[in-house]
Amino acid sequence: MIRLAETELDALPPGVAVPAARPAAIGIVHLGLGAFHRAHQVEFTDDALRLAGTPTAPWGICGVSLRTAGARDKLVAQDGLYTLVRREARGVERRVLGSLREARFLGDERHEVHARLAAPETAIVSLTITEKGYGHDPATGRLDPAHPELAPDLADLERPRSAVGLIVASLDARRLSHGRPYTVLCCDNLPHNGALVRGLVLDFAQRRDAALAAWIERHVAFPSTMVDRIVPATTPADVEENDRAIGMHDAAVVVCEPFRQWVIEDAFVAGRPPWELAGAEMVGDVAPFETMKLRLLNGSHSAFAYLGFLAGHEFVYQVAAQPEFVAYMRALMAEAAPTLRVPASVDLVAYRAALVERFGNPALPHRTKQIAMDGSQKLPQRLLGTIRENLAAGRPVTRLALAVAAWMRYVAGVDEHGAPIDVADPLKTEFAAIAQRHRGDARALRDALLGLRAVFGDDLPRDPRFTEPVGTWLEQLFRDGAARTVAVCNQRK
Repeated sequence: MIRLAETELDALPPGVAVPAARPAAIGIVHLGLGAFHRAHQVEFTDDALRLAGTPTAPWGICGVSLRTAGARDKLVAQDGLYTLVRREARGVERRVLGSLREARFLGDERHEVHARLAAPETAIVSLTITEKGYGHDPATGRLDPAHPELAPDLADLERPRSAVGLIVASLDARRLSHGRPYTVLCCDNLPHNGALVRGLVLDFAQRRDAALAAWIERHVAFPSTMVDRIVPATTPADVEENDRAIGMHDAAVVVCEPFRQWVIEDAFVAGRPPWELAGAEMVGDVAPFETMKLRLLNGSHSAFAYLGFLAGHEFVYQVAAQPEFVAYMRALMAEAAPTLRVPASVDLVAYRAALVERFGNPALPHRTKQIAMDGSQKLPQRLLGTIRENLAAGRPVTRLALAVAAWMRYVAGVDEHGAPIDVADPLKTEFAAIAQRHRGDARALRDALLGLRAVFGDDLPRDPRFTEPVGTWLEQLFRDGAARTVAVCNQRK
């Protein structure tokens, strides 16, 4: 079977959309060449340039993989092209995206990556490296100088391997050569992500060179963003199905839901594509949008992942097919809703109803264990911030406490049938040691996990309004299982 490539676009079936043209030059370097970026920012860029009538504008993207060469190798063999497959119950839509002009792997293309980052025509450096990729303390948002990736970069910035190190090194090179700054555009699920990354970059730079930190502070922009689209990991079955549909081999296919959203603080120092033409919302304050998404969508997603996995469901749509779980999700969102400052453009009732529908999309098999990954990095943003605000206002945290207890039950490492759980998390070693010490004692397990300051901080472990319901739910999860515990929770006021 022939491989998808630029010379083969004319051979695609009529129902597969193809780029009218491709950007003439690279203007964006993206760190984190994963499926989400290729289903979100790349499509927005394709659409923006097409709708502006400037498909060859110099806003091509150089995607950089920081971890492995796999994505780079697949994309290079296909001229950076790949199929985006949008699935819903009503059908499937396919299109080939073209604004990803270059793919690199830091591991063996360090010089080329640095050259792209330092090039004067690079105007935006964007990131989707997941919450754990920033080398920060999730509880405080501060730089962790002992982080295993940041520490070597702080000692020697000649060969940076962290995203923050790469940014600081390239900005220093730009300062000392042509003097042109770029915009750092974080697209990860972190509250106030622009301000957070700005703080990390400035802290790192200050530890290296005070003059560099001052230059970054004066000249570099760090707009905040909110991104939303459900993008499951691509499976071999997805590749095979798409190959049959398009009549050629695409090793880099990405599958997603039809819904997408991108809210961007409009603060750029060197220009940007006209993303608003593609539906991006350019605003002065992203915070209300990001808080709503983190606490309703991401918080519910995490709760569904842990409880659903424990109840034996492999996919989110299977969890969403259970009436008791949907009732719990609605109650969880209602518990979080008072902490939100809802944007005027958003109908909160419709937004919450749409989330239930999106989770239940059977055409999009999103694995619960994929969402459950890296919970120690996600909980502070998705659940614990909501809990803190509710406690401060004297509001209940019943459903939120169950979600935290479900995470604790999950990271204990054994499912409801006694089988091991493959916990994927930066703290998995600590979890395993804690679980081994306190197996059979839910309250002791709770206390030990609450002692992880990087997750829970100093305040929550001392507040019985939080610790008591977490302990109660954790005991019940061990005793009765997730499904029965969710049903009991739904009976509570």
